[in-house]
Formats: sequence, C-alpha cells, structure tokens
Amino acid sequence: MDKNLDLSLKERISGTIKALEKNNMQAVFAEDCKAAVELVKDLIKKGDTISFGGSVTLKECGVMDLIKNGDYNLLDRSKEGLTSEDIEKIYRDSFSADVYFSGSNAITENGELYNVDGNGNRVNAIMFGPKSVIIIAGYNKIVKNLDEAVERVKKIAAPKNCVRLSKNTYCAKCGQCVSLKLENPQMTDGCDSADRICRLYTVTGKQKADKRVKVIIVGEPLGY
Repeated sequence: MDKNLDLSLKERISGTIKALEKNNMQAVFAEDCKAAVELVKDLIKKGDTISFGGSVTLKECGVMDLIKNGDYNLLDRSKEGLTSEDIEKIYRDSFSADVYFSGSNAITENGELYNVDGNGNRVNAIMFGPKSVIIIAGYNKIVKNLDEAVERVKKIAAPKNCVRLSKNTYCAKCGQCVSLKLENPQMTDGCDSADRICRLYTVTGKQKADKRVKVIIVGEPLGY
C-alpha cells in the first residue's frame, strides 16, 4: 500500500473487504498493482477461456498484459480488424467464459458494487454467465453508500469515460452530469444525447453463488 495512506483509509479498505465477504464475495487487498497481478495469477489457470469488460483499471494495473500474453483462450474484443458482428459475438460468447475481468465504477462500504453501462455486456456478465468474475479496483473507488456511488459516476466516471471515448455529451464538455443542474435530478438525468454511455445501472449485493465474484482492492488509485 502507498506509504502515504493514513490509518483511517486503511481501516476503510479493511471494513469494505469485510462487507464484501459478508455479501458472499471473495475480497482481498493488494498492496500495489504488481501484487494484484500476482493474485490474479492464482485465480486463473492455463487454458481458461477469459473475457473482459471495458476498463481503464485493467490496463493500468497490468492485468491486460497478463491475460493477453498468457496461455489462455482470450475472447479479445479489442483485437484490431474486428467487425461489429465479431464484437457482438464475443459479447455473447463471454457469458460462457471461465473467467470474466472487470473494473467497478464504485464499491460501497456496505459491500456493494455499483456499475453503469452503455451496452450492458459488462454488467450482465458480472451478474450472470461466466463461472468466475474478478473485479479489480483501486481504493479510490470506495464510497460510503449507493448515493455516493451514483454521485461518483456523475462527477467522475461518466465524464472522464466520455472524454476518453470521444462522446458528444454534456458531461464530456462540462465535467459532470447535466442532472446535477436539475431541480429534481432523481426524476430524470436530463441527458438525451445519442452518445450517452449511462444506460444500464446495476447494484451487485449479496451473492447466491459462493465466491463467484472476487474483488481485489488495490492500494493505489486506479481508473475513473
């Protein structure tokens, strides 16, 4: 863990891990990205069919390098030359994967994962299909509750991802969701852009399948 992390943050991370475990998820802490990659190596095996969702975190922490260069059957949606039909097939084939990797838009101190998607392939795979789901998240993704999770997406995750993806949205231009300007933001988000990436909203709470969802919280800020 970053030596500059204070005791209160360490306790917050520890409490979040305990809450995730209470919700029947396997949760562990990795001091840094290198340690996270080593943990991932123990969670996957040679020949596994692996897929992944769009995530800046996976690239930043080195997991993408691991799964792209290892002895795995990778369903690689980022490979050059794919047609829209090819990508659609990978999305569907991913539901039968042995392992699915993703980041998370936010993780609450109550042990919930909050994620917002444009296509739905990522959130659907987290919910059902792949035998194992591995979530990688920097400690910066931890929030107090679902209200803070929603706010985090509107102020940080969505605007930054829209800029990254060159989307023509209010948040990409102004740095936050247009709903934050509205008198009653709970009634509508106010965004009618064809480029919007906030279309499907999911909360992953207490799980039925024991430890199917695995969460690695990294002691570094990662992703959006």
